[in-house]
Amino acid sequence: MTGLALVTASMIVTTSVASASESAAGPAQPNIVSAAVYALSHPTASPPGANDFSCKPTAAHPRPVVLSNGTGANAYDDWAGLSGVLKRDGYCVFAPNLGGPEGGLFQAVGDIPTTAGQFGQYVDKVLAATGAAKVDIVGHSQGGMLPRYYLKYLGGASKVGTLVGLAPSNHGTNLDGLVDAVRSLPGGGDFADGVIGAVCPACVQQEVGSTLLAGLNDGGDTVPGVNYTVVATRTDEVVTPYTSAYLSGPTVTNHRLQDYCMIDGTEHINITYDHIAIQLVRNALDPAHAWTPNCLT
Repeated sequence: MTGLALVTASMIVTTSVASASESAAGPAQPNIVSAAVYALSHPTASPPGANDFSCKPTAAHPRPVVLSNGTGANAYDDWAGLSGVLKRDGYCVFAPNLGGPEGGLFQAVGDIPTTAGQFGQYVDKVLAATGAAKVDIVGHSQGGMLPRYYLKYLGGASKVGTLVGLAPSNHGTNLDGLVDAVRSLPGGGDFADGVIGAVCPACVQQEVGSTLLAGLNDGGDTVPGVNYTVVATRTDEVVTPYTSAYLSGPTVTNHRLQDYCMIDGTEHINITYDHIAIQLVRNALDPAHAWTPNCLT
């Protein structure tokens, strides 16, 4: 494992600029598994309907939507369901690959502040191409937390209307106690910070109590002028406890999937394909046409 870790770390380190590469759109997918299988041979595929830089926003949907994927995922396998839905709704949709090797299958593994800076550059590119004044952001896991760094530290607050997080790692994770267990072992802290931190800096930065998260959440979870929506699931096995996804503040709306369908068993990695989560995203982006989802619709 150490040798593999060092090789992977070398691949990441030698990529001085995180990838924003995207190619032709792939097909819509029903779940993260089928999307990941397609992404194996098409790692830079755009999600359906995304990354058309000739798209011009309409009066009904004046803000383009930028999708931000989770740790180790890429734009296609996280968003091959939601992206096409938003495109059909009339949005201009964009989904970059950032924080990983250029053209690589695994993205969003690099240093979060660095990736957040590149995310901000991508937002500027979208604004310039579309002529819009602001974007809305929908992010999964790290992709729901990382834009908060952009908002707080990198001038993003004036460029974003709404941030929607699907199972975001806003207050970190202990991976059901695994993080504490590893760090309690002899040499466990060195392993986590050295080996894991070299391969995936973002993984260590998302641990509960990390320096990055302590700074990000210091002084409050939100910044003025931005609306926040969080969608969490009680069965989240990655962001634990699942309530660590929630934000607090006057412009925050927190949702739990099981409050709309008690038997919904959707876990962390497939939440971007859950029909309730998708509708809650649509509601957050277009509150005037919101409706309440349930187990069937």
